[in-house]
Amino acid sequence: MPTLEATVAPQLMTMDEYLRTSFRPDCDFVDDHIEERNLGEYKHGLLQMEVGFWFRSRREQWNVRVVGELRTRVSADRVRIPDVTVVYDDAATSERVRVTAPLIAVEILSPEDRMSRAKVVLADYWKMGVANIWLIDPIYQAAFLFDASGLREADPCNLTVPGTPIQVDLTEAFAALG
Repeated sequence: MPTLEATVAPQLMTMDEYLRTSFRPDCDFVDDHIEERNLGEYKHGLLQMEVGFWFRSRREQWNVRVVGELRTRVSADRVRIPDVTVVYDDAATSERVRVTAPLIAVEILSPEDRMSRAKVVLADYWKMGVANIWLIDPIYQAAFLFDASGLREADPCNLTVPGTPIQVDLTEAFAALG
């Protein structure tokens, strides 16, 4: 599989070309174009690991798997890469590129992220059928939920998935940020 640095990635390519190409860091694919993602900063990466660990440590209890930065085909012409993807531990777990809507898609804001772009990305997850979409802001230590009515602030001490025992308290994760 060819590898391209994101800064020299071709601006226009087909879905097949995108899926055969590895980017460092990985990029979203939107309407035949490569879109770079903001990531790699300390607080973003640390929070991503903390959230992932929360789910990993409860894997058997909740029957879930957690994956960081998993390519997720949200539509025929778009691939997004959630910072954290939570899926039920079943046959679809092994999808190389996720085509089945995950249980939870988590995006973590980087300082350079714009809320307008974040909303477009979150809307793509919603259109795919993801019922639990979380946006976490490490700078302001805030959490948001996204659904058909848009983005709304949530209690970061009590993020839940309705109908499941899943409950996430971001207090420790935020404390780890220093």
